[in-house]
Amino acid sequence: MEKNIDQPVIVERVFNAPVSKVWKALTDKAEMKKWYFDLAEFKAEKGFVFQFTGGPEDGIQYIHVCEITDVIPEKKLTYSWRYEGYTGKSFVTFELSEIENQTAVTLIHTDIDLFPDQPDFARANFAAGWDHIINVSLKEYLEGK
Repeated sequence: MEKNIDQPVIVERVFNAPVSKVWKALTDKAEMKKWYFDLAEFKAEKGFVFQFTGGPEDGIQYIHVCEITDVIPEKKLTYSWRYEGYTGKSFVTFELSEIENQTAVTLIHTDIDLFPDQPDFARANFAAGWDHIINVSLKEYLEGK
């Protein structure tokens, strides 16, 4: 199986919500739990490390270890994303911009090709996962069903 070298996963969406509400959804642990993952702790501060467990419902549950690498309040949040016990480190970036009291969000997940070559770490799984997280979970959380 040939890997897509440096093919980032990109998901873009405009939400009918102000930037402040979207930023809070991305950075407030209590809000994140409602649409993302239930994190033990989270702070939108450079150098802050957080982790969570996740994986296929009927498969291996992986410990995700992430570290905040860039924060520009209400504009950009980037963190590293790796799996405990596995090689490779990728980066997840949320970019926000205001468009007439709506918020455009661009999610970019890079360096996925650095993970081991196994089905759970396939680019298609990340693409499907982020698509669901942004276009279903976050949309329903911000805009209602």
